[in-house]
Amino acid sequence: MTLPAEPGRGPDFRTTALIIASALFMEQLDSTILATALPTMARTFGVSPLHMGAALTSYLLGLAVFIPASGYIADRFGARRVFSLAIVVFTVGSMLCGQASSLPFLVAARVLQGIGGAMMVPVGRLVLLRTVSLRDMVQAMAYFTVPALLGPVVGPPLGGFLVDYLSWRWIFYVNIPIGVLGLALTHRYIPDIREPLRAPFDLRGFLLSGLSLSCLVFGLELASRGEAAGPGVLPLTLGVGLVVGLGYAFHARRASHPILDFSLLKVPTFGLSVAAGSLSRITGGSLPFLMPLMMQVGFGYSAARSGAITFATALGALVMKFTGPPILRRFGFRRTLVWNGLIASAFLALCAAFRPGWPHLLVYGVLLAGGFFQSLQFTAYNTVAYADIPQSRMSLATSFYATFQQLMLSMGICFASGILALSMALRGHAQAMLTDFSVAFLAVTAVSILASPLCLRLPANAGDAMTGYREGEA
Repeated sequence: MTLPAEPGRGPDFRTTALIIASALFMEQLDSTILATALPTMARTFGVSPLHMGAALTSYLLGLAVFIPASGYIADRFGARRVFSLAIVVFTVGSMLCGQASSLPFLVAARVLQGIGGAMMVPVGRLVLLRTVSLRDMVQAMAYFTVPALLGPVVGPPLGGFLVDYLSWRWIFYVNIPIGVLGLALTHRYIPDIREPLRAPFDLRGFLLSGLSLSCLVFGLELASRGEAAGPGVLPLTLGVGLVVGLGYAFHARRASHPILDFSLLKVPTFGLSVAAGSLSRITGGSLPFLMPLMMQVGFGYSAARSGAITFATALGALVMKFTGPPILRRFGFRRTLVWNGLIASAFLALCAAFRPGWPHLLVYGVLLAGGFFQSLQFTAYNTVAYADIPQSRMSLATSFYATFQQLMLSMGICFASGILALSMALRGHAQAMLTDFSVAFLAVTAVSILASPLCLRLPANAGDAMTGYREGEA
């Protein structure tokens, strides 16, 4: 077994965080570039832009199904080896996406990408959680996410340029050099940490959870289109997903070491982060789908022009990473999550009022501020969730948290697409109009507001060891 370096010593945790973040950068760059290209790809495949949501949800499906196994696999084969293989799988999946000749082919290639992503980001986060001391955790997470946030900043304008002046296929080919560089740096710098295996792999739980998540995501995708895939297909798919999910819940209560351990939800900081974070991520998942679609379909902008505007959200998130730790240290996790969640929701609601006649500077300002506050919210969730998790359960916790994180992002895309389709049907619109997008933005805003009351239930001292915050100092 290769042991990790002493936690927090010297610049090691910063170097590790930045290298691991190259994988997250590649993943985020891929998703934001793809969102900008969806309308153009829909024309290539001869389908409705609403159907292109499958290209996003299929990737998230691959993540949700295979993330539960990531912690066990990292402990069994070593974090560096698994992380390296994940980069290879993701890069190969990207190459196949660039060769797609139909939507089903693209969906299959995106699932392969998702399998790579399922091992890439959770295992990378696990390395940080096991090598960084609590006092350095907030700063390490900030370093971890800064390069990743460059993906959403670069993605929209780069995607618009590639789509308008080259081909949408190049949005996937750009992952190849990034993957090669990340692989080389991983072998040189990432420690090959692993924990002793204390239990056998929960194969039955893996199969049950995988089948349930697959059926639920696929069923939600069908429902979001507003069309019937065939007699009884939708209720059968969702029904199987729910029944098998209940079967897994029964299995998890009896199994000594379930692959998704629901007993982790009894830890207050972890359980509330999962619950409130799930509501926020439904909203977060909808934005990369709704905003480029509104700019191109609703406003009539080109992909390049759309990308040049929507990148402001990611720019705001990037700015937050330099101010997030002081904010959390000043106000603490509970106060930040409650009030920041309401502020982020307010800026999201303003997007419903966007119209082509708005000054671009004002649109940029709203998106910049919205990206800042939304990113602060997710950084706080992602950090405080592990405040009270012991090292012996860290693998299970990261797998569980990441699974629900990706499931909620997938649900966000389906929810936004479904509201859009419903609004179109009720108003008799053959194509999505600006009023339909406004309804969708207000609907996802309503979901995000529900998270703040849940955050009030966090302990007053939640995560204090991570930030140095003390009640009464704010």
